[in-house]
Amino acid sequence: MEKKLRTKDKIVQASIELFNAQGERQVTTNHIAAHLGISPGNLYYHFRNKEDILRHIFKEYTRLLESRIQPPGDNAEALDALANYLDVVFELMWRFHFFYANLPDILARDPALHKEYQAVQEQVLARVIRVLNALRQAGVIEMPEQETGEFAHTIKLVVTFWISYLKTQAPEQTIDQASVYQGVLKVLLLFKPYASPAAMPRILQLQQHYQRLARQSESVSV
Repeated sequence: MEKKLRTKDKIVQASIELFNAQGERQVTTNHIAAHLGISPGNLYYHFRNKEDILRHIFKEYTRLLESRIQPPGDNAEALDALANYLDVVFELMWRFHFFYANLPDILARDPALHKEYQAVQEQVLARVIRVLNALRQAGVIEMPEQETGEFAHTIKLVVTFWISYLKTQAPEQTIDQASVYQGVLKVLLLFKPYASPAAMPRILQLQQHYQRLARQSESVSV
């Protein structure tokens, strides 16, 4: 049983690597099996088809969302919560960028996954609203309470479709860490008009932090 679990995990991780590197539509179960040096039959013992693999990947994505996006415990932690949220955004956008790049197509091919995705996103939206309310109550952002829901939705739109946007602008361009950090900067930019005077220096520090990370990623990829 332990060996089976290890093989299953290896298939999931190899699939993520190949989907990210080559694009999900270009990778078949045969490619995944060959990459791992196992027979297609061995892969099918663990997963019925590629859609089954995608569902398991989505479960891992969901687990990370649920464990990482949390509202701050008290007002003193509000700015740290914003920084943590941005870190989570970057981590998930980069780790699963194939999913963000081809989201409508992936969901259209699997109605069951689409339904699960919608349920998860409702939970994520509620978590982001709680983070925003904590930031508002701590005086980090100044925003009417009734607008937090729409603001959270706008943040989710940028996060969800940033990589798809990049692919439409330059289909042949490889998604790298620098381009993902640029998406994080776009999310942070949404906060600036609402930042309180007391919080603005920290917001600017975060902006400079992610700009440095983007430049460092660009130099590494060159």
